[in-house]
Amino acid sequence: MVFLNGTMTANASAAITGFSARVVKNGAYGFASSADYTADSVAEVVRSATENAVFLDAKEKLGRGSFARVPAIVRADGLDFEEKTAQKRIIEFMGEIDAYVAAHCPKLVSRFSAASCLSMEKLLRTSDGVCSHSLTPRSIVAVGLTAMANDGAPVDLYEPFGDFGSFEQVFTDPSQLHAQIDDLYEQLMRKCEGVYAEAGNKQAILHPDLAGILAHEAVGHTVEADFVQSGSIAGPCFGKQVASELVTLVDYAHTALGKRCPVPVYVDDEGTIAEDAVIIENGILKGYMHNKESAAHFGHKPQGNARAFSFSDEPLIRMRNTCIVPGRDKLEDMIASIDDGYYFTKTGNGQADATGEFMFGVNMGYEIKNGKLGRALRDTTIAGMAFDVLKTVDMLSDDLSWSCSGMCGKKQMIPVGMGGPAIKLRINVGGR
Repeated sequence: MVFLNGTMTANASAAITGFSARVVKNGAYGFASSADYTADSVAEVVRSATENAVFLDAKEKLGRGSFARVPAIVRADGLDFEEKTAQKRIIEFMGEIDAYVAAHCPKLVSRFSAASCLSMEKLLRTSDGVCSHSLTPRSIVAVGLTAMANDGAPVDLYEPFGDFGSFEQVFTDPSQLHAQIDDLYEQLMRKCEGVYAEAGNKQAILHPDLAGILAHEAVGHTVEADFVQSGSIAGPCFGKQVASELVTLVDYAHTALGKRCPVPVYVDDEGTIAEDAVIIENGILKGYMHNKESAAHFGHKPQGNARAFSFSDEPLIRMRNTCIVPGRDKLEDMIASIDDGYYFTKTGNGQADATGEFMFGVNMGYEIKNGKLGRALRDTTIAGMAFDVLKTVDMLSDDLSWSCSGMCGKKQMIPVGMGGPAIKLRINVGGR
């Protein structure tokens, strides 16, 4: 649902339901699916998937053995969060958010607000006797503000708010977002008077949101085992130092530091019980993310990273909740330690490749001069080679913050969690 300058421009909902079956024979996979979720359709899909596996086995002749059996389990997760919110309730909520922005952010030339709710319910049964029924709901409200700088250029900021749960559970009253909207507007006004960053290799602090995208995009994808097998930088780096000894990076399954993660996964879509996957430990590359097949190839234990989004998608090796583990430093001490650098706080986009090379857009940040925050920054970029940049980390804040709205687009969109502490490092800054 979207409001643009007081007008509701989008209001849509959809439900997608179906069934799929996946069969493996001697290392060859057969897959079939149907949107017709009936007993006859289930039988037909299973038959088709089996025939596909037999056909591919005859062609590929891989001759691989069966996967080790896992203990049979029956479990349900997240079902207590099943609560549908009426469209009318969301319309009224978003209307109040839009009205608040209009009344309390007077210097805008444009505003938008959007609500996005996603609920994934899965029933899984495997031939090993794993039976899982899970519900993963997520509700997001995003606010975008645009103003004009003194030089006549449009300046904008965007912020998503939300959490795990239904809309009614996450957003009890529009007033709970007023303080965050006020802060977003204040940052926008500072940005309107901001300066451009100076290009070069600089000392910088990355806000947890940027630490999260660094962990996900620049490191996480390189250590997904299918990318490793296709030649990512993580292959020859296994067991070697790839970061400062302060850095430990984990793909959490469902709980981190005693709290539920943004996208909790308890059983993956191959029936593997989900466990935390330690990727980097004290600077050393210790692990990859696997499905059953890649784990068998590398001789590792699968830890629940096989995920599919829609019923018609086959499970792929995917991240769940990827972050750098917090350290022991205070943010104010990290800022005080920099004579001339930057504190980058918001990102809007980014890209990385299998070499670990990355470039992220920075939508908000501040100068650091003589250990104090200075002027706000206009849009810029940061770039580097992930493992080289991580080796320069010399301080990590002692808190953990998650991004609430992450979506990963590896062949199929799927929600992910990413986050971390604030991290101090050296990084290439793009300037104007």
